[in-house]
Amino acid sequence: MTAAIEGYIFYEIAALLVLAAGVGFLGLILRQPLIVSFIAVGILAGPSLLDVARSDEEIDLLAELGIAVLLFLVGLKLDFNLVRTLGPVALVTGLGQVIFTTVFGFMIALALGLDALTAIYVAIALTFSSTIIIVKLLSDKREIDALHGRIALGFLIVQDVVVVVAMIALSAIGVGGAAGGDGALVDVLRVLGYGLAMLAFVVVFIRYVANPLVERLSRAPELLVSFAIGWAALLAAVGHYLGFGKELGGLLAGVSLASTPFREAIAARLSSLRDFLLLFFFIALGASLDLSVLGASVGPALVLSLFVLVGNPLIVLAIMGAMGYRKRTGFLAGLTVAQISEFSLIFMAMGVTIGHVADEALGLVTLVGLVTIAASTYMITYSHQLYRVFEPLLGVFERRHPHAEDEDGSDAVRHHDVVLFGLGRYGLGIASALQDSGKRILGVDFSPQAVRHARAQGFDVVFGDATDPEFLAHLPLQKAEWLVMAVPEHDTGLTHDDPRHALLRAVRDSGFDGKIAVAAHRDATAEALRADRADLVLMPYRDAAFAAARMITSGVRAPDKAVEDPEGQKELPA
Repeated sequence: MTAAIEGYIFYEIAALLVLAAGVGFLGLILRQPLIVSFIAVGILAGPSLLDVARSDEEIDLLAELGIAVLLFLVGLKLDFNLVRTLGPVALVTGLGQVIFTTVFGFMIALALGLDALTAIYVAIALTFSSTIIIVKLLSDKREIDALHGRIALGFLIVQDVVVVVAMIALSAIGVGGAAGGDGALVDVLRVLGYGLAMLAFVVVFIRYVANPLVERLSRAPELLVSFAIGWAALLAAVGHYLGFGKELGGLLAGVSLASTPFREAIAARLSSLRDFLLLFFFIALGASLDLSVLGASVGPALVLSLFVLVGNPLIVLAIMGAMGYRKRTGFLAGLTVAQISEFSLIFMAMGVTIGHVADEALGLVTLVGLVTIAASTYMITYSHQLYRVFEPLLGVFERRHPHAEDEDGSDAVRHHDVVLFGLGRYGLGIASALQDSGKRILGVDFSPQAVRHARAQGFDVVFGDATDPEFLAHLPLQKAEWLVMAVPEHDTGLTHDDPRHALLRAVRDSGFDGKIAVAAHRDATAEALRADRADLVLMPYRDAAFAAARMITSGVRAPDKAVEDPEGQKELPA
């Protein structure tokens, strides 16, 4: 078996994928994130155990592409408006947690016998929390729009900014260290100059190119995905060539498209590719761990893990309590930072590449990641039960008259009464009538022309594929009273299934408990939609005939308000 795998790389990749699927399924049973499973795959496939992962160059190439896509999606999702909406709590809590973890983590690392440079690397690595895991767990619990969920997202964005600053600093230090002597400062300044030039290029791209280019590409969804991957790889390659790293190049690629109305659709389409490529990063990481050396790191890893699992939530709880938030909100938000991130491992790997830290330090942080990610998954999943257990001890973290939640800007986050899919003439007519009745509408369509046309009419609109579960996870469905589907009957989307059935199943599976109305033309289709738990089936011609008869007999008139077809948008078939 080993000889066959060694003779043909396809056999090796196939074996790794099968192993990843098996270990991932076991992790799913244990309710663990894929990161834990993927690192376990790397350890199993490494030289210490099965010795399957032997094509280091190919695996490293896929790993580097995965990191570029990951940073691209981070840049794509940076939402400074959320930080601004939440006011100081996101900034103060985020920076407070970073400073606390860095200072005390550094002192603990020194006490464990690490040298000063390694200790500062480890301390900084402990500050980052996993946005991917937290968003997934909060979305599964339908708490992403709760106050503690939005605060958590706010200080995660602050952490992302700290990641960017740390990586810029590492890139500059790495260039300077490689040059040595008097040339170090010159090289650092040169890299900073290149970085500023690339940033200026990104600003010009955002201002003049991004929206028209992406809108044109969005007419062919597959081309939009190909462009996004190519753009991320291109800027990552340019960043590496200019000396400030693939990571920052990929992040700037994401930032350059973050202002477009298509960012959610791009992020949804690339999330699966990101997870696939990151598999190889974690395989490479796990395979590089020497289990004979890791034994000496178990004790320090447990101490640092306990610090992350207990210290990080406590500092968030203390800061939010001092700012006037209730202990329950602080406790639930604090649990979200009780783990380290995939960025922690990338940060340490950069330190190893530069030569600042040894492989043993990367192994130590990897062990901390395994422990904290595994434990925090259960802590977040059962957060409300944990709160009931610890509530009697948390009174010290709450003011006598907590006021912040009464003054919180939660109302500033716009919620919608109706989410409407399909912005043709029929969908826009429904949206217009509902808006006239006082309802707040969010429109969704996969046609850039329809999105542009509806936005010009004054509606809140997002571009996205109604059949994509990843996209649906980012929609504000929790507060919606109705979800209305006015999408065409012809096959569309990723699955070439009737989008209404796919959307119904996906929305119900996500836990949406509001009412759903769906448009149909045929009685058989209407019955099938009712079987899929549609609350109301709209029959446009039947309903129009009924309304016409009512107008004839009662004298009631429809509003004299023309609703035009968006250019290029097909109406529901006859």
